[in-house]
Amino acid sequence: MSESNKTPEKHTSDPYANLIKPGETPIDEEAIPAATVILLRDGESGMETLMLRKNKEIRFGGMWVFPGGRIDAGDYPEDGDKTEAARRAAARETHEEAGIHANPEDFIWFSHWTPPPITAKRFSTWFFAARVPEHKEIIIDGGEIHDHQWISPREAIERHAERTLDFVPPTWVTLHYLANYHSVDELLAVLAQRPPKIYETHLGKTESGERVAIWKGDAGYEGWDATVEGERHRITMAKSGFVFENSFEEY
Repeated sequence: MSESNKTPEKHTSDPYANLIKPGETPIDEEAIPAATVILLRDGESGMETLMLRKNKEIRFGGMWVFPGGRIDAGDYPEDGDKTEAARRAAARETHEEAGIHANPEDFIWFSHWTPPPITAKRFSTWFFAARVPEHKEIIIDGGEIHDHQWISPREAIERHAERTLDFVPPTWVTLHYLANYHSVDELLAVLAQRPPKIYETHLGKTESGERVAIWKGDAGYEGWDATVEGERHRITMAKSGFVFENSFEEY
């Protein structure tokens, strides 16, 4: 790879471990299956999604997330179907973290995210979307989850740029996806027609040393090389703020 050896300070929302070249440190452990659900409602100014703030003392502490967590053994159906297990896990976690009873059959699977194989503990996560009936009260436990808010995707991205909300690249890209649609009906109709987007994150560095999360379609994806010219599908996690570039994927 032709990447710089410079190492600027990481962005606070950069969750990834130290950059390595593919194969340098083989990770034998499989990623832990997990699931999350983007809960949606129509607000006065457009579509809103529920975001939860993690306890600062746990993994991803202080980050804003969507309801979700790991898939437990009891979530699996008799036939072992992983996607069905993910639906059940997302519904269970929604109740545990937000006090909402949701029907997993209403969930639309629209993406799947796997972090780069550079740390032993990582989560391979199904992302679903679903409408929340109006006037649902949100009940958080004050343990794992310390705060919540309904927010428009565009406002969430703006506040991330202002450093008043912290969330990781998969959350950022998901919010960017949602921000292209004005209503829950419009978004869910589109998601129901499209196959799920599959993200297996690779990492690279720019010539100035800024860390980059790279996804399929980007010219630097296969070689883990953010300096390669060509198509773009990436977030540069600059200390000054995230920069999303995309000339490949339809959102």
